[in-house]
Amino acid sequence: MASSGPQTKKHDNHSDHLVQPTNPNVAAMQEDVLYHFSLSTSTHDFPAMFGDVKFVCVGGSPTRMEAFAKYMAKELGLDHPGAEYPNICRGTDRYAMFKVGPVLSVSHGIGIPSTSIMLHELIKLLYHAHCSDVTVIRIGTSGGIGLKPGSVVITRQAVDASFKPVFEQVVLGKRVVQRTHLDEELAEELMQCALDLLEFPTVLGNTMCTSDFYEGQGRLDGALCSYTEKDKQKYLQAAHSAGICNIEMESSVLAAICGACSIPVAVVCVTLLNRLEGDQVSSPHEVLVEYQQRPQRLVSHFIKKRLAAAQNPLNL
Repeated sequence: MASSGPQTKKHDNHSDHLVQPTNPNVAAMQEDVLYHFSLSTSTHDFPAMFGDVKFVCVGGSPTRMEAFAKYMAKELGLDHPGAEYPNICRGTDRYAMFKVGPVLSVSHGIGIPSTSIMLHELIKLLYHAHCSDVTVIRIGTSGGIGLKPGSVVITRQAVDASFKPVFEQVVLGKRVVQRTHLDEELAEELMQCALDLLEFPTVLGNTMCTSDFYEGQGRLDGALCSYTEKDKQKYLQAAHSAGICNIEMESSVLAAICGACSIPVAVVCVTLLNRLEGDQVSSPHEVLVEYQQRPQRLVSHFIKKRLAAAQNPLNL
C-alpha cells in the first residue's frame, strides 16, 4: 500500500519564509556534517557564507555551473579583472558549488539519486544559514518531443515515465508517493522573461522525468533494447499527446523535495534533439554550447528582474 508523502504548501512571496527542513531531528543536531559538500556546521560559518542567498541555480555539470556563476557575476556587475570564483565544495569531487552575490550555483550530477542527495544537503545548508525567500531553479538539457532542437521548456508539471505527476521511493521498506507540483506563478514569471527576451523558442509544458537515459527514455541505441522503433514511436506519441514536451532525469525529485519544504522551484531545460526524429545528440559542439547557454540567459534575466523589483542591494 502506497503512503502519501508531504504535500506542497502554498508559498507567499510577499513575506519572509525561512528555509525549513521537515525533519525535526536536524534542529537537535549539535553538528551537521554535509558530507557530500565537504562542509560542516562546526567548521564553517554558514550564515556568514550563505545568509544572503536568494537564488539557487542547479545543473548537472560542474563545468556548466561554474560558467553560469561567472556569467552571473558579469550580469550583476560583480565581475572585475582578476576575479576568482572558487569551488566552495573543493574538498570533495561529488559536487561543485559557486557563489556570486545572492546567487548560489550548484551541480547535481546525473539523475534522481545524485540530485536527491544534493537537495537534502542544500536545504540543510540554507536552513543553517538562516536563508529566507529562496527560489530554486534547475537549468539543464533535455530531449524534446515534437520540438526543434534549441527550444527551451519551462516545466509546468513534472511527471514520471507513466505520465503520472508523482515521485515514488521506498522508505523503510514501504513505497512512499509524493506529488510533483511546481510553482505555477514562478513558471509563468519565467515565461514572461522569455517573452521579454524573444531570443529563442520557449514553451510551457510538462516534463517527463525518468530513471534511465536509454531504455527508460525509449532509446534504440543503448546496450540493451527490448522493443522496436514502432513501440518507441507509439510511446513518445502518447507522451506528446499527454502534453509532455521534453524528457530529463531530475525534475520530479526537485519538485517533490523542494515542494515538501515549501521552496518555490522551477525547471528550465533546453532541448538538444527532437526524440521523434532520433535518439543521438549529433549537433556540432559549438551549436550545443550555444543551446546550453539559453536557459542561463533566461534565468539570468529573471534574477535581474527580481532583484530590480525588490531593490535588493547586491552583496559586493
